[in-house]
Amino acid sequence: MLLHEFRPGRLLVGLTALALAALYAGDAAGAWTTPWYTVIPVLCGGLGAAALTTWVAYRVRRRRSARSLSTDSTDAPASSSGSQAIR
Repeated sequence: MLLHEFRPGRLLVGLTALALAALYAGDAAGAWTTPWYTVIPVLCGGLGAAALTTWVAYRVRRRRSARSLSTDSTDAPASSSGSQAIR
């Protein structure tokens, strides 16, 4: 059982942050040279991909819940709100 629902956009933001950290850690260790302006395309690309992924996941969740609600109305009578007396 999952404790919370899966959020793929947050996963991509975390992976983007780890990629930037790895780039600058490798630069600090002297393994390679990373220019300072590398952060801009990597960060913008990662945030854009995360936003697109979040939007797609939202649309899928919304469509899935709409389908389950449309088939769930067979059990209750039409006036189950209690505002009308059934005799």
